Amino acid sequence: MNAPINSINRRDLLNTVSRIGLAAALALFVVAQLSASAARAETATTNSLKPPAKGDIPVAFVISEGAVIIDFCGPWEVFRDVNIPGKDAPFRLYTVSDKIAPITAGGGMKIVPDYTFANAPTPKVIVIPAQSEPSKAMLDWIRQSTKNTDVTMSVCTGAFVLAKTGLLDRKSATTFHAAFNTFAMQFPKIELKRGARFVENGNLATAGGLSSGIDLALRVVERYYGREVAAKTAYNMEYQGQGWMDANSNQTYAVTPVSTVENPLCPVCGMDVDPKTSPKSVYKGTTYYFCSDDDKKTFDAAPDKFATANKGL
Repeated sequence: MNAPINSINRRDLLNTVSRIGLAAALALFVVAQLSASAARAETATTNSLKPPAKGDIPVAFVISEGAVIIDFCGPWEVFRDVNIPGKDAPFRLYTVSDKIAPITAGGGMKIVPDYTFANAPTPKVIVIPAQSEPSKAMLDWIRQSTKNTDVTMSVCTGAFVLAKTGLLDRKSATTFHAAFNTFAMQFPKIELKRGARFVENGNLATAGGLSSGIDLALRVVERYYGREVAAKTAYNMEYQGQGWMDANSNQTYAVTPVSTVENPLCPVCGMDVDPKTSPKSVYKGTTYYFCSDDDKKTFDAAPDKFATANKGL
């Protein structure tokens, strides 16, 4: 009789332990969810901005030759689609360039800027997309205007433009993943954050490549009007990305791809190359292939730096 009773006792004990374990697991799950919700709520209220009691928020899009369409049109659409019940369009959008003459943006689109740097309205938000080499007038205007902006944000390699103003020195920033190596070498005073969807430093903010600008723009909307308005904006756009709620959501780009003999990568931008047709250079017995002649020139000017950055070759 003892054996069966002991067996039953053991079973009862195991069942009790299992129930306790399940209860503990559920409790931990609830605590984790509450902690995550608290973290999200804290993020949502961090760095909040105060919209004007009256009037709109002027947003300047700084553009020049080669401006990448999605870098500025993505954020443009975000700000354009914000709807505050009982209020007119909360953001006033305009383009600024060196002169009021058609520029050729990425893909051949022609754009006539609204203002020059000499007569542009004072902005509260500045958006800087990837584009050609900035003029002195552009850098001076960004530097001066940023003294009074709520947000000066770059998208993709627009971070290079913002970095050249000196405003990012001794701060952290991110940029397009294919430009990580070049950015780190050109701007050693800036802490490059690989794997960040966007990075915020006071009134400065930098987004990763291309579509990251949409997320940073939604984040700016959130800072002004709260998460509900930003989420509604994303819904109205049918935009399903979640990166605007998590600044560190670009972790897939945190690890640098490794170039191999079978699948060579450009040591400057990290993109795939075709050894049969790509420009190439030989450095210390190793052949490097490039996406373009410009990347080859960049490499040839400082091969030791790129070879070190791509030591996985």
